[in-house]
Amino acid sequence: MKFKSYLKDNIVTLLLIIFVVATIEIFLMIYDVSMWVRIYIPISILCAYIIGMVVSYYKRKNFYNKIFNTLDDLDKKYLISEMIGNPEFLDGKLLKEILEEASKSMTEHVNEFKFLMEDYKEYIELWIHEIKIPIATSKMIIENNKNDVTKSIDEELDKIDDYTEQALFYARSNTVEKDYIIKRTNLEKIVNTVIMKNKNEFIQEKIHLDIHDTNVEVGTDSKWVIFILNQIIHNSIKYKKQDETLQIEIFAKRNKENIILYIKDNGIGIKKGEITRVFEKGFTGSNGRILNKKSTGIGLYLCKKLCDKLGMAIELNSEEDVGTEIKLVFPQNSFNAI
Repeated sequence: MKFKSYLKDNIVTLLLIIFVVATIEIFLMIYDVSMWVRIYIPISILCAYIIGMVVSYYKRKNFYNKIFNTLDDLDKKYLISEMIGNPEFLDGKLLKEILEEASKSMTEHVNEFKFLMEDYKEYIELWIHEIKIPIATSKMIIENNKNDVTKSIDEELDKIDDYTEQALFYARSNTVEKDYIIKRTNLEKIVNTVIMKNKNEFIQEKIHLDIHDTNVEVGTDSKWVIFILNQIIHNSIKYKKQDETLQIEIFAKRNKENIILYIKDNGIGIKKGEITRVFEKGFTGSNGRILNKKSTGIGLYLCKKLCDKLGMAIELNSEEDVGTEIKLVFPQNSFNAI
């Protein structure tokens, strides 16, 4: 808050004071009044006003500077009304009351919005669980009536099942802490579960798997890691080279501070300039636009989001026309810390 701006804001009052002083001086000139009195009265009035204005300015300056400094330090700036002290001047008190009312109104609207979102999330989860029943029933019917047509239908049902599962995990991604259980889990068991889940696609696409050194225990929620690994495997299959057998290597390494699960493939890879954006929501890159028009850009975004919630890290390295390497990093102390 600059004094020049404050003075400009109070210029009308200052001009009125000068007018009053000039008027008094004119009246004093009519009467036989001592020169000292004629000098003292206007100077005392002007000095009193200026002192009062300066004191008022510094009160406001300190108050508003404190507000701006607090705002700079606050991550959630809407909490500013709770951080403001009690000002010593009227307009400051009015400002504080206005901010408190605005904050209260915002909190009510946010709570209403959260309730609606929670209600919508519950509906999505319920719908997904319900839709899984006819999917499972259809797969049982196909199992009992195997032919080329039902085989193709079964493959499409697998895709539907994967998309519904992705929708379920996406709906829960903002409340992971309410829906996971951290316990000692064997990575070998997680990897085998994902492999079995995709066995038909591995056989159909003639994918070569090299799995080794995965008999390692980590502290995590197996359900969420299975989903994450499944998304990574799907990406490897989706972006494989058309004229070359896809090779996927999965192995783990134990380090002093963490355990890393590696997933490597010899797919088409990712352009160097796009690697930093692969975890952005909706980013499909040139591969997604040209080679796979059905790509949504949600898979890796969701993997990153879930890893952050679980206290894990996910890293990606890739070279175009060579392949991609993804690392899932499990902190060694994650189980104990949680």
